[in-house]
Amino acid sequence: MASVPRLTLSIKNAACFFGQASARSSSWWSHVELGPPDPILGVTEAFKRDTNPKKINLGVGAYRDNDGKPHVLPCVKAAEELLKTKYPDKEYTTIAGLPEFCKAAATLALGENSKHLKEGLNATVQGISGTGSLRVGAAFLEKFFQSGPKDVFMPTPTWGNHIPLFKHAGLGVKQYRYYDPKTCGFDFQGALQDIAKIPEGSIILLHACAHNPTGVDPKPEQWREISKVIKNRKLFPYFDMAYQGFASGDIDHDAFAVRLFLDEGHNIGLAQSFAKNMGLYGERVGAFSLVCASKQEAEACLSQLKILEIGRASCRERV
Repeated sequence: MASVPRLTLSIKNAACFFGQASARSSSWWSHVELGPPDPILGVTEAFKRDTNPKKINLGVGAYRDNDGKPHVLPCVKAAEELLKTKYPDKEYTTIAGLPEFCKAAATLALGENSKHLKEGLNATVQGISGTGSLRVGAAFLEKFFQSGPKDVFMPTPTWGNHIPLFKHAGLGVKQYRYYDPKTCGFDFQGALQDIAKIPEGSIILLHACAHNPTGVDPKPEQWREISKVIKNRKLFPYFDMAYQGFASGDIDHDAFAVRLFLDEGHNIGLAQSFAKNMGLYGERVGAFSLVCASKQEAEACLSQLKILEIGRASCRERV
């Protein structure tokens, strides 16, 4: 019977110990504040909560049928059937993604007759839609960009995710004039003046087509002037092309700026998304490319992009 008090004491001590441990564990994140909802995805969340039968989702520019239901493109359905036949298993792809996909993505952007593709000057990897593609490019720039300050100059305004994305990658973020609210158009002279003042060797972000969020794009002759100023300032052009084919209905027209810059001797970075033009929001399909000065340089860059990808996703998903 003498052991009963000791047992009781041991139980009390254990309870006290685990209680303190539980209290310590539960307080690790007590200082974390509730973050604000995403302004775009928050609209979609509000749409889902709304019980009004006449509601319309204006949060994301996705394909819908006449009843407001998601519409899957016939070509996407056909591709899904091909994937079932060609890839019946669930094995790994490669670190850079499906080689066929990377080749097709680069060809869509640069054109079937691109000399840069024929000469092997591109280093292309599969990305997690536009955001993931932009992010792997940002990680590469943060690690290897040495031509000037690691600042990314982007248009005012720009897509809401651009600023936090590049900041999280360790890059500085600055802006140049782009949209003129007085005319609801492109501030061409303001953009040229600001770009001409960007420090040499900096990075400049360009929306290839369907500028987000304004929808205002430079005209072809304006793109030519922009290209000249960027070359004079020795800036590195980083294109975000999320709407190729979706902007005008013509994939070649929407790729004009990208192809112009390459024809005029720029080496570029390019992030692609297939969420909008192919309606593949849920699949998160994208690609990132560097177009380099030589095949040897492209091979070296591809090897480093693969190393970055190993630490982020190991291998890419099939698309």
